[in-house]
Amino acid sequence: MQLEHKFCRLGTNLTVTDGTLIEGYASLFGKPDQGGDIVEAGAYTGTLARLGAGGGRVRMLWQHDPAQPIGVWDEVREDARGLYVKGRILTEVDRGREAAALIACGAIDGLSIGYRTLRATKSETGGRRLVEVELWEVSLVTFPMLPEARVAAKSEDPAPQADLRALSRMFEAAARHLAQG
Repeated sequence: MQLEHKFCRLGTNLTVTDGTLIEGYASLFGKPDQGGDIVEAGAYTGTLARLGAGGGRVRMLWQHDPAQPIGVWDEVREDARGLYVKGRILTEVDRGREAAALIACGAIDGLSIGYRTLRATKSETGGRRLVEVELWEVSLVTFPMLPEARVAAKSEDPAPQADLRALSRMFEAAARHLAQG
C-alpha cells in the first residue's frame, strides 16, 4: 500500500497567530472532497491511539515532502467536526519562515493529510468512505482538495487577507479552465 494525500482548504477553521502558531482542521468529517472520498468520524482514532501509546507524532511537512519538516503539531485529535490540529511553524527553518510569510499574505491556504487507507467502503459520491486510516503527516499545501474551507491568518485588518484569497481563487479557477481546454 502506498501513501495517499487528502487535501483540505480551510477558512476560519485554521488560524495563524504571531506568524508561527497555527490551529484548525486538517480534515472534515462527512464532506466529499474533489475525488469523491469522504472521511468518516473515528477514522483517525486507531492511529492517534497508537501514536500516543508509542510516543510518536504526526509530522508537519511542507507540500508532503518528507525532507522538508517545517514545524511540529503539538496537538492532533478528533472531535465531532473533524481532525483538529494545533502546532508551531518553526521559523528557524528556512522553509518554515517562508511558509509563515506565505500564509500571512494568503498565498498558501491549504492543509493536506498524508495517510494510508486501512479500511474503506464504496461511497455514493463515486469515491470511498474512509473508515480507518493510518495518519502519517499533515502538510501545508498550495492546492487542497476540499474547497469548502479556507485558511485565515489572524490580523487586525482582515480585508487585505480576504482580497488576496479572492485573487488566489481567481487564479486557481483560471488555471483549471486552461487545463481543461
